[in-house]
Amino acid sequence: MGVRKLKPVTASSRFTVLADFEEITKEKPEKSLLLPLKKTGGRANSGRITVRRRGGGHKRRYRVVDFKRDKFDVEAKVVSIEYDPNRSARIALLEYKDGEKRYIIWPKDLKVGDRVVSGSDSQVEIKNGNAMKLKYIPLSVLVHNVELEPGKGGKLVRSAGSWAQVMGKDRGMVHLKMPSGEIRMVKEECRATIGQVGFIENSSLTLGKAGRRRWLGRRPKIRGVAMNPIDHPHGGGEGKAGQGNPHPVTPWGKPTKGAKTRKKKMSDKFIVRRRKK
Repeated sequence: MGVRKLKPVTASSRFTVLADFEEITKEKPEKSLLLPLKKTGGRANSGRITVRRRGGGHKRRYRVVDFKRDKFDVEAKVVSIEYDPNRSARIALLEYKDGEKRYIIWPKDLKVGDRVVSGSDSQVEIKNGNAMKLKYIPLSVLVHNVELEPGKGGKLVRSAGSWAQVMGKDRGMVHLKMPSGEIRMVKEECRATIGQVGFIENSSLTLGKAGRRRWLGRRPKIRGVAMNPIDHPHGGGEGKAGQGNPHPVTPWGKPTKGAKTRKKKMSDKFIVRRRKK
């Protein structure tokens, strides 16, 4: 598991750093856990673009990942570690004793043949890949795939190489240090998986050329100052005109590039310490 740096035989390969895929043990995905994935081009059900710079890209199929880990106290064997085009992390295929197969986010150092379990009580061993309620997890242990509401499935800490750390427990709440540095309270009944998400090298990858980003479905990004006034508040002017004042703003006139946009939310009371600036 690591990265490979291409020889600079072309301009695009000079800075290209790609994954070596050594951790992948199976090329073809489990057919029973695949769903079709329709492209949207960044458009919502109204047909209007709601997310800019999306379109094209290689055809994909969705891998059904078990974020809930709701098959309790049944041991599962890790059958394979696979590539998932829909996320930065790798996925691990589990096979339970009754023959059922499920995908989970691949934790670091989990190997083929290892056994994991999602426990309903405190008797579960604290080891990579095991899942349990936060109230049973000791302090300073690293976790991922953390629920925000009990039984709703993991929503936090799912990308490659990420982790959260159990910092404290108080009155039915668990204090978690998030990847951003923010310390946040989560209900102790919420479930999490032990360990750090695998494929830490993801942060070291460099696509190297615009074409590779197009394969991922990402279209070019155009600066506002290069547009016409009808397209962006920064547009227009003679020659290389600046952004103007009061700017910088989004295409819809909202302050950006460092301006605080978070309004008062119900979840603010769960934030003990804000993320690092």
